[in-house]
Amino acid sequence: MSAPHRLDRGHTDDLMTFLAASPTPYHAVANAAERLEKAGFRQVSETDAWDAETEGASASGSGGKYVLRGGAIIAWYVPEGAAPHTPYRIVGAHTDSPNLRVKPLPDTGAHGWRQVAVEIYGGPLMNSWLDRDLGLAGRLTLRDGSTRLVNVDRPLLRVPQLAIHLDRAVSAEGLKLDKQRHLQPIWGLGDVRDGDLIAFLEEESGLGAGQVTGWDLMTHSVEAPAYLGRDKELVAGPRMDNLLSVHAGVAALTAVAGSEPPYIPVLAAFDHEENGSQSDTGADGPLLGGILERSVFARGGSYEDRARAFAGTVCLSSDTGHAVHPNYAERHDPTHHPRVNGGPILKVNVNNRYATDGSGRAVWAAACEKAGVPFQSFVSNNSMPCGTTIGPITAARHGIKTVDIGVAILSMHSVRELCGADDPHLLANALVAFLQG
Repeated sequence: MSAPHRLDRGHTDDLMTFLAASPTPYHAVANAAERLEKAGFRQVSETDAWDAETEGASASGSGGKYVLRGGAIIAWYVPEGAAPHTPYRIVGAHTDSPNLRVKPLPDTGAHGWRQVAVEIYGGPLMNSWLDRDLGLAGRLTLRDGSTRLVNVDRPLLRVPQLAIHLDRAVSAEGLKLDKQRHLQPIWGLGDVRDGDLIAFLEEESGLGAGQVTGWDLMTHSVEAPAYLGRDKELVAGPRMDNLLSVHAGVAALTAVAGSEPPYIPVLAAFDHEENGSQSDTGADGPLLGGILERSVFARGGSYEDRARAFAGTVCLSSDTGHAVHPNYAERHDPTHHPRVNGGPILKVNVNNRYATDGSGRAVWAAACEKAGVPFQSFVSNNSMPCGTTIGPITAARHGIKTVDIGVAILSMHSVRELCGADDPHLLANALVAFLQG
């Protein structure tokens, strides 16, 4: 057995850089692709024919490759001499986070305030978006069909909270927000002018007037990630759910590339997990299965080879989970209290909201043992509804063994979440060991 690859606190430093540079799924996959390119991976197009050279089965072919589609990325490394029926080892994650997204007719306002019309994406902790300095980022589509990333990463927008003098009951009854009326951010003063926001973004992007005909835009907090606490044991930052896992997956895949593992290691980072995964870039779509099948066939395989490869495949669905909250410990299962910096968590739910079973636990335990990484178990309080992940979707759609794991955090779905400073690199080391087999 080879010595485990070791990632340390420098991995967490790099995570904070990744979080700050990835305000949207489109930026996240672009940054992931850049890191893969530096590690020798190359992009392949879904519209091109894939053959033995594409899949690295010839002397001139590169073993590492990736596909980009919207806010999703699938990357894999084919070891030299890999047979068509070689199983995959997959790290699954998602690139999207709950936020406020710009509507088709964005220019709105009232009473001398200029505002941006937004729609609620996923299930954010809405109060966490109040009184934050917000930037605006996303993808612009041009008249010729090309796309351009845009990131206004400075204070541009703000959702102001109502002063307590005008809402005396808020302290006793709690904050009550109407999603339509109370979350539209302001971005200036004056009369509302149709087309103003997109014209502003065209100028910011160096584009001519009228070039943008489509957009996918979302708000983000411009406050930088930071270490927190007297001894800097914690990290506070945005979009840890679930860019923390995407970043760890990229680090793990690039670490094992070239080591000729007995499996084909894969990173599958999907979009739209926060609203059900049902899209062409979501885990409930055909993206992953199509790419894995094409990989088999490009190496000269048959449907029988594809079935054998999938039967031996294991996926780790890596997503953040809930650390025990010191102020709300009663909301957790009384015997399962995952702690930050206690190592990644194994998620279990007998009603298949998570995909883990006993045999999957054994796979995860073996990877952690090889990596020298401690792990914890998470199960929900029986009186609390359990969330879910891409894990059950991946297992059911592709018929592959899937195990749900992740890092325990606080403030999940807040604009600013909190994790232990050691847990990101502990997760990454476990993923390296898993991909190495």
